[in-house]
Amino acid sequence: MPAFFHYLALCAPMFAIVGLAYLLTRRWRPSPALDEGLTRLLFQFALPGLLFGLMSDLSRLPPVDPRVLLAFFGSCFIVFALARWLAWRAFRLDGVSQSLFALAAIFSNNALLGLPLAQATLGDAAMPTVALVLVFNSLTLWTLVTVSVEWARHGQLNATGFLATLRSVLRNPLILAILSGTAVGLSGWQMPQGARQVLHGIGWVAAPLALFSLGMGLAQHGLKAQWPLSLSMTALKLLLQPLVVWLLARTLGLGLVETQAVVLLGSIAVGANVYLMSRHFQALEGPVAASLVLSTAGSALTTPLVLALVSRGT
Repeated sequence: MPAFFHYLALCAPMFAIVGLAYLLTRRWRPSPALDEGLTRLLFQFALPGLLFGLMSDLSRLPPVDPRVLLAFFGSCFIVFALARWLAWRAFRLDGVSQSLFALAAIFSNNALLGLPLAQATLGDAAMPTVALVLVFNSLTLWTLVTVSVEWARHGQLNATGFLATLRSVLRNPLILAILSGTAVGLSGWQMPQGARQVLHGIGWVAAPLALFSLGMGLAQHGLKAQWPLSLSMTALKLLLQPLVVWLLARTLGLGLVETQAVVLLGSIAVGANVYLMSRHFQALEGPVAASLVLSTAGSALTTPLVLALVSRGT
């Protein structure tokens, strides 16, 4: 239990910022333009600056093990298949709703929540692993759900959706920052001290801003939903996926830092992009919105618990 309280103490300030932003937004109802502006600032400037600064020091960090991709995305495919089957058998959902139900069980809020938590609890040594997952996360999971939805609708695969997803991912400022920062880090070129200090300052601001933005976003989603669906998605995301990630990491023989990083990312709450996808396909909007709030609140306890168990069992 000491390990649990250690990780709980590290995570608590992060979730406190989310909770404070949620309460303030619910109480004072700021203009939607404020939330939109903060989100754009984060995804176009602050978070890319943080990731570029971290990855530009790649030569000083431990080498990343590519097996983390097998552990993390292997768990995504396994849990997606199980969740889709559960949505069909237990809830009798149609193919499109099954796909979105399953996506909520595997798509983590890694940019706004996973990245700050990983840095706070595991340190810079875990950042190459986190960055590697982030690079492939959107491409892999968006492609998976697009193929699943298109198959449910038309009974065939659609290359157009994959190409559109690929173009979107390659234009993403976070991905561009990771790739360019990695190129700088591998080249051995040292940035001027002034530039490094600027990037350090951006990184110091990015994490709390991301958490505050997450809290503001959650305040826009209500909890009126079909509770069995919302609770099922939350349980699959917070309990089943980290368990499957850990089992795969153990099977592949990953080191402690890599295992902790992929399990942490697997234990993070449902990502807001799942709600955007549910609106796009006009399915499960209420249950998915509720799962964002429920899983974020629940992960305040489950993520420290998962990290504590991994630190003892690896």
